[in-house]
Formats: sequence, C-alpha cells, structure tokens
Amino acid sequence: MNYILFDGPNRNALLPFTFTRPVADIRVGILTIREKWEKFLGSTTSTVTEDYLATKFPLVELDHNVMINASYLPSENLAKMVRNMEENQAIFDGDVPIAFYVAEDQEVDFDTYDVISYTYTDVITIKNTWDIFAKNGEAIAADFGLLTKDRKSQELSSTNNVLNPDHVFIEEGAKLEFATLNANTGPIYIGKDAEVMEGSIIRGPFALCDHAVVKMGAKIYGPTTVGPYSKVGGEVNNSVLFGYSNKGHDGFLGNSVIGEWCNLGADTNTSNLKNNYAPVRLWSYETEGFAKTGLQFCGLMMGDHSKCGINTMFNTGTVVGVNANIFGSGFPRNFIPSYSWGGSNGFTNYLPKKAFEVAEVVMARRDEELTEEDKKILQHVFEDTAKWRKSY
Repeated sequence: MNYILFDGPNRNALLPFTFTRPVADIRVGILTIREKWEKFLGSTTSTVTEDYLATKFPLVELDHNVMINASYLPSENLAKMVRNMEENQAIFDGDVPIAFYVAEDQEVDFDTYDVISYTYTDVITIKNTWDIFAKNGEAIAADFGLLTKDRKSQELSSTNNVLNPDHVFIEEGAKLEFATLNANTGPIYIGKDAEVMEGSIIRGPFALCDHAVVKMGAKIYGPTTVGPYSKVGGEVNNSVLFGYSNKGHDGFLGNSVIGEWCNLGADTNTSNLKNNYAPVRLWSYETEGFAKTGLQFCGLMMGDHSKCGINTMFNTGTVVGVNANIFGSGFPRNFIPSYSWGGSNGFTNYLPKKAFEVAEVVMARRDEELTEEDKKILQHVFEDTAKWRKSY
C-alpha cells in the first residue's frame, strides 16, 4: 500500500510554519508527524501540499493509495485501522476525514464510501499553531514509548543527579555531565550525539533531538522539545524548536514555537502571560485578524530563517513570519510579516537577495546548502506575504 499525507483544512491555521513545509513535517513531541506515521506504518510516505512546495515535497501515486490527514498524529489503534484499509473505505472523525483509500485516477466521493467512525480518544490533533506546544507533553510521551520500546538506554554518568531514571533514555554518543534530570514530571529523551552541558537543570517531559545542545546552566521546564542541531541556554518553558535553531544565551522563552534556522540573540525575552491575565489572542493568517486561543499562556511563534538581535523583547502572543530580522529597543508589534527588517521604531522590506545571502552563510556552518528549490519556496513566500508589508 502507498501512503500519502495531505495538508487538509488546517494548513492555513498552521502558518507561518507551513509557509515552508507541509503539515506532515511539523515537529511535535520528539519526531515530526511524518516520522511518526512512517514508524507506525513501516513505510515511507509522500505528500499532497501546496503547488510551490511540491518540487521539494513530491507526491508519489501508485495503483493503491491511502490518503492520511497530517493533522492527526498516529496511535496504535489508528495506525492499525489505516494499515487494514480496503477499497472504498474511509475513516472519519465526526465530519472530518482522517484517512481514505483511493485507487489511481479514482474520483473521491465520500457518499459512495464505506465510512468508519473513529471512536477512540487516543489521537492527538494539531489544528492550530499553539497546539504544537500545548500538546507537546502528550506527544513526547507517545514518541518516547515508540522510540524506546524493547531498547536499553546508554548508561548515565554518575556525575548526574537523576530522579526516576527509568523514564530517562540516552541514545548512543550523547554526553551528559553534572546535570540534574527530573523525570518524575515526564519522560526525558536525549538523542544521538546530543549534549547536556554542566549545571543544566531539566524537568520532563523533555526531548533533546540528535546533535542538539543544552548550554551550561540552562533551566528547562517541560514539555519542551529541542530539535536536531539546535542549541538552547537560559530559561525555557513548554516550547518547541523544530531544528537547526539557536537560543544559546540567557533570556526566557516560554509557550513558544520556533521554526528552523532561527536565532534568538542574547537576553531575548518572550512574554507568555498578559499583565491582566486575560486569554491571549494570536494573529490569524486566515482571518487577517487576532484569533482567540483560549490560552492564558502563549509566547512567540517564529517562522523559518527569522532572527532577532540582543535584548529583543517580544510581547505576549507574537507571530513572526519567515525571514524576518528584528532588533532594537522596545516591544515590536505582535504580528511581524515575513521579510520584515526592523523593530519597535518601524520596519522596512528585507529583500530576498540579502536574506538568501545570510541563509547561505548560516546553513554552511552546519554543512547544509540553501538549494535552488529552497530559494524558489522562499521567493514565493516573499511574494505571497507582500500585502502585509504594504505599510513599510
């Protein structure tokens, strides 16, 4: 069977992160959504996404295909149902399709399908940007079980202070010395060749992915995920860094999601609670206004390749697009469009040519390349988001 992950109706609600990736490649928990499905299914997957992303994330269709809504994270029950799907079957959550069988060139008409209702309550859904951090604890626990089942952790050095070591898993090549790990509050996963430096204090649930680093003396409260090749220092609470991003110095990051190739300058601080304790509203790309999150705690949503200078202050519920560069004193606005350059004193356009030059240097430091495919995607984002920069 050929499995295809599709973006579904929540793609726009997951901007700015889906400007540069399909929904399936969002990281929540330890793994991306795609990685989770591929482990459960024992199969590779392809993608139905926006046309401008399709070259980098191509669709592969065969004679027999199962389409899967990427906003739904797999569970044992759901994956079993998907693996056992037959012709003209569909799995629905209420009126939302989770998965459906489709043959090559078949017209999809759910009125002709045998619809199976999904009645289990074990599925995590990612339908809004804030779900990524709000549901990260559940996702870490699920991935921890998936990745560590019937496996033995590497031994922890005796210099570390560990509570509930049975819920700590250390992959090969990871380095930890003189750290405090509290897994009473949730599992702690340390990926391959990752490092936790001396004096760090970590409360689970926590995931440090492959080759990532926790800097000396960091204070991390779960549920937090530090994606591959990322670095974190200072104080972090309930946040997700997708990968290749840095918050390497002191400052507070809370209830936030940071895309790939981002950098937060020294002493950057995010507010995650309003002074009047009111529920947080967050910029919506769908309504072009501020939407209710229902959350009291919500910090920063930052798209790929965005950066901020030292001592930057972000107000509660700030959304930053792709390839923005923020600096200066004071609080910048709480919606910063993609390709913005400036701060509280105003913004100008950050032109793609200059942004690409910076990205090439940043990526080369990690032995990665900004490809022509990447440039075309980022150029499309520049053009697609121009309407929000009209005032510059």
